[in-house]
This record gives sequence, C-alpha cells and structure tokens, in this order.
Amino acid sequence: MSDLPYEIERKYLLRGRPPRTVGSPSLEIDQGYIPGERIRERVRRARGANETRYYRSFKSGTGIQRIEIEEEATKEFFDAVWPLTVGRRVRKRRYLVEEDGLVWEIDEFLDRPSLWLAELELDHADQIVRVPEWLAPFMEREVTDDPSYTNRALAR
Repeated sequence: MSDLPYEIERKYLLRGRPPRTVGSPSLEIDQGYIPGERIRERVRRARGANETRYYRSFKSGTGIQRIEIEEEATKEFFDAVWPLTVGRRVRKRRYLVEEDGLVWEIDEFLDRPSLWLAELELDHADQIVRVPEWLAPFMEREVTDDPSYTNRALAR
C-alpha cells in the first residue's frame, strides 16, 4: 500500500433514528463543496457542545477506501469560501455512538427529512463489521459502493 492518506469506511442507509443515539454526543455539521471537477474540496463547520471547529478536505475515489487529505482550518477561511458552496451543501446532525471500541457515526440529514446514514471508519478494507444489536433493526442496506449516497452527491 502507498503512503497516501486513506479513509476506509462502510456506510449504511437507515430506516430512522436508532434510540441508542438519544443522549449520545452529537455535532451539528454544515459542509459545502467548492466548485471544481479535478480538485474536489470540501469545507466543514462542526459545532459540538463546547466548541466549533473548521476543516477543509480533499477526497478522491469511490467505495470503501478513498484518498482523504484533511486539515483544520480557521473560521476566517471557512467564512471566506462558504459563499462559493451555494447549491452544494449538506446540513446534518452527527451522533457518535461507541460500541466495542469503534465509533458509529449516525447522521441525521437536517436538510433531507427522513434520511439517516450510519458510517463506520475501519483500520483496513477487509475488516469484518459486526452490526450492533441496537442498530440492526434500523439497517435498510449497505450503500458504501453507491455513489448517490456520498455527501457530495447529496449536497444541494
């Protein structure tokens, strides 16, 4: 494997909000995509209970393993480029639920009623995923390889 920074994750479409998310830590996330075909840059504001953080990232590829370069950004940078993302934005609430040493990220799309996704970052692409009992009844199907469920595709 190369020295490129990879994000390895599985993604699942959910039928609704699992009760286990109630009381779990959460973030309010606004993310937008700067126009471009060759370079796909995303900016993100993540508001937690005690702080707001800003990020910029570049992703390339599809499926379970993609190149991802991410760095923390300033509020000033975010505010300067945010207007460029009009029409290419996602608003979501992300619940962080720990299970067996892994963190399930349960995303409620605030700009898309009834859209819920679960993501799980992995150490390697062939890692076995055991869906927790609390999550299994809410699983519709895996959408890791479905490009229509990337945040970029969902942005509007």
